[in-house]
Amino acid sequence: MSLPRAAILGIAGPALTAEEAALFRRTPPAGAILFARNVVDPAQLLALTASLRELLGEEAPILVDQEGGRVARLRPPHWPAFPPPAQFEGDAEGAAANAARLGAACAAMGLDVVCAPVLDLRLPGAHGIVGDRGLSADPAEVARLGAAWIGGLRTAGCVPVIKHIPGHGRALLDSHEALPRIGAGEGELEADLFPFQAVCQPDRGRGVWAMTAHLLYEAWDAERPATLSPIIVESVIRQRIGFDGPLVSDDLAMKALSGTPAGLAVQALAAGCDLALHCTGVLAENAALLAACPPMTDRAAERLAEARAVALESRRPAAA
Repeated sequence: MSLPRAAILGIAGPALTAEEAALFRRTPPAGAILFARNVVDPAQLLALTASLRELLGEEAPILVDQEGGRVARLRPPHWPAFPPPAQFEGDAEGAAANAARLGAACAAMGLDVVCAPVLDLRLPGAHGIVGDRGLSADPAEVARLGAAWIGGLRTAGCVPVIKHIPGHGRALLDSHEALPRIGAGEGELEADLFPFQAVCQPDRGRGVWAMTAHLLYEAWDAERPATLSPIIVESVIRQRIGFDGPLVSDDLAMKALSGTPAGLAVQALAAGCDLALHCTGVLAENAALLAACPPMTDRAAERLAEARAVALESRRPAAA
């Protein structure tokens, strides 16, 4: 099999098509991400994750957005209705227990990388895209609950993905629809960075992925959004925050970014992301992106392997 490309891709439906399987066999992505369109019931989902790993390898990450509340791909009647993250403000023990249950539901389906927790501040007056997905408006409380959430996911053997680094909380627009510009100065942005800095300390941050924000921060780079900015990736995310794990872009199909999926993937990787995320599941877009995308770097592969190892080490047997 060819070396995996530095990409995480969506697929079209509840089973791999023959065309998708042939593409992934020729030019495999590093992993896949699943959405509601890919989920019917437990038997179907297990068959899908097994078929993906048969193609991509047993250690290929399969991601899912499973935060609880309005962002959940596994839903009743086959899975529990998990509450929105905001419900756990002031309750770190409850947040950890909820994340453990949520992670166990994902892990049982072969979904080993859970895109949560959201560490964006839940700020009054901002766009509702964060809203009750955010844990609190208080940076210290977000850090405390975020650490609990990470711990809960790890006990289920899942890899957490903190998002949206370096902070989406001030956005006045939904980055799915347009590019938010953040005019806050350095001093104000310290609050946004704090939760990420807290959970990325060397004694806490091992084994965690992070997802970039498609936001333009005028104080740091007035020309490029964080996902495409070498300045923000290196100076803010890697150095100032201290994040040294796998860095994946947010979905490159979001309207905050302009360009083709393939071109955006190349830009995101050149900026310092380890992986480019493209979620539409459109075969032609996936093929073009994989053709343009370089293989994962050795350093990116090391980061992925370490995250997987930490999750496996942290996993605890399910309660009887």
